Amino acid sequence: MLRGINPLLSPDLLKVLCAMGHGDEIAIVDGNYPADTDAKRLVRLDGHSATDILEACLSVIPLDEMVPDCAFRPAAGGDPKRIEPIFTDFEKIVKKWEPARDVKPLIGKEFYDRVKACYAIVASGERRLYGNIVLKKGVIHP
Repeated sequence: MLRGINPLLSPDLLKVLCAMGHGDEIAIVDGNYPADTDAKRLVRLDGHSATDILEACLSVIPLDEMVPDCAFRPAAGGDPKRIEPIFTDFEKIVKKWEPARDVKPLIGKEFYDRVKACYAIVASGERRLYGNIVLKKGVIHP
């Protein structure tokens, strides 16, 4: 345990977040996502929700301010306008840490290809469908 660090940030996840560079992406995926199949680097946090993991990650990494979009979610049923409750939760957490940023929906293959290209995937125990989000890491200014 570390003082001031969310206890969900396991040693493996802290190492991944620290090793990521500016522009690298990390996906937090739900319990149904084939994380073992798609991950270059996999951190398992089974039993924890995607929203709790998102909150913990954003407590230590900034989102990329140099690009128009830096947080992505799937489009439920292929409809980018369809809002699932977990999307609202993701948006609230992103806004808490990065008030000027939004979570952009990506349709089908575009979202899954983005997850596969991520530096790492965090497998959560999230049970809600579409409980996946991708974050693009920014820089920490001196």
